[in-house]
Amino acid sequence: MRIPWWQTAVVYQIYPRSFADSDGDGVGDLAGVTARLDHLAWLGVDALWLSPIFRSPMADFGYDVSDYTDVDPVFGSLEDLDHLVAEAHARGIRVVLDWVPNHTSDQHPWFDASRSSREDPKRDWYVWRDGGGPDRPPNEWAAAFVEPARWTRDPATGELRRQPDATGGTDHTGTAWTWDEGTEQWYLHLFLPEQPDLDWSNPEVEAAMHDVLRFWLDRGIDGFRADVVHMIGKDVGEGLETMPQSDIGKGEAVHALLRRIRTLLDGYEGDRMMVGEVFLLDPAEMATFYGTRDELHLSFNFAPLFTRWRADRWRRRIEESERFVPPEVGWPTWVLSNHDTVRHADRYGSEARARAAAVLLLTLRGTPFLYAGEELGLFDAEVPVDRIVDPGGRDGCRAPIPWTRSSDHGWGPEPWLPFPPAPAEHSLEARRDDPRSILHLYRRLLAARRASPALHRGDVVLLDTPEGVLAYDRVAGDDVRRVVVNFTGEQVAVPDLLAGWWVEVDSGLDGERPAGSALGPDEALVLTRE
Repeated sequence: MRIPWWQTAVVYQIYPRSFADSDGDGVGDLAGVTARLDHLAWLGVDALWLSPIFRSPMADFGYDVSDYTDVDPVFGSLEDLDHLVAEAHARGIRVVLDWVPNHTSDQHPWFDASRSSREDPKRDWYVWRDGGGPDRPPNEWAAAFVEPARWTRDPATGELRRQPDATGGTDHTGTAWTWDEGTEQWYLHLFLPEQPDLDWSNPEVEAAMHDVLRFWLDRGIDGFRADVVHMIGKDVGEGLETMPQSDIGKGEAVHALLRRIRTLLDGYEGDRMMVGEVFLLDPAEMATFYGTRDELHLSFNFAPLFTRWRADRWRRRIEESERFVPPEVGWPTWVLSNHDTVRHADRYGSEARARAAAVLLLTLRGTPFLYAGEELGLFDAEVPVDRIVDPGGRDGCRAPIPWTRSSDHGWGPEPWLPFPPAPAEHSLEARRDDPRSILHLYRRLLAARRASPALHRGDVVLLDTPEGVLAYDRVAGDDVRRVVVNFTGEQVAVPDLLAGWWVEVDSGLDGERPAGSALGPDEALVLTRE
């Protein structure tokens, strides 16, 4: 059976503002990404995912789109993106774009038309409601990024009333609704007020967004990461006012929409794909978005981002993945860091654990997603209060990538955010010069994964282990690899797991050698038969 590229690939996420700056203005751009493609080819990744590069007022740094079919000038031009795609493809690297289907910018022409009049043809492209007038939104839903508003429902009338704040005022900070004075209705925004939600129950909206996908597919884009895609299926009928916010994205409507998107993508040659940001921490619920292999090609499994560095917790995550996304259902994903969360080197507390985690990430059954800079062992930057710019406070994990040991680390005199700690030590230049660095560990892991059918497409078999140790075999026919991870800070003897095996990759050391009988503290091994 032919295996699609995205099932065996390793995908490398790039946050363009922070990746590489080609013109010295302190903000990363597409030309900067193109100039660093040789690094990705040397590292051995198969695809790159660009966080949003579409035109945007940048209220949420690109996740508020004002034009889905053009590149924002801060990143370059449409021609720059075409050049990047061509150069990536020449190196055997696929390109995935971040698509934001749930909402647009409030400066998108669609929303300009929608809010211009209740009679405008695009009025019902967005979600508008009367509520209880300018002082009472339609329901108590809270928006992301801001402190939720405090509301009470009158037990006699059922009306919502905003509790006075400390000053006695009744501003609507925190609600997912904004009152529009011009048309005297509320519009829905599950995120910032500058990000009004589209109404995907309108066939014209669905058709317009399908056209967006076709625009990029026709230009050779290989796939999409779909931002909060489970939210596009909101039930915006009469029951919206009383619908619990926790039920958003769990109805049948979203699955029907995803099936039609899947049909569109599968109509193109080249195994075009979509990975969904389905931010549901219950793996059983997340798995439903694969449908019967007719919805998302991949769905992000976010539970590992909130999993402590413990063998029993990680074993549970693997068991859940195998239970809810077995081969007949779909193909799992694994991720340790991204642009929205504290880097895993910080969460786990040491580079030794970050190295062992890299072994986990790149040897589990599923498609791994790397976040730019984790191969350098980066920690989050410490961002002074006066330099915080993100509405969600995620600046630390979005710090610029240090490329060189020099004082500007390959950037201009003042990058848009501060560098991570010890940027010279963690720079690509320094890490490449040290064959024992975490960078070379990632490269060895990627090479081992590509060379072994067991590692990039085989089954996973969990093994019995002593407390604090996780072990599993990856099996594809006669090809077998064993992975053993010590989650403790002490040496652990595991002779039964290691006897008869050779070390192919060691999270702490170079070179092949007999496996011995014990694991070092926070050490992970990839083993092959003698």
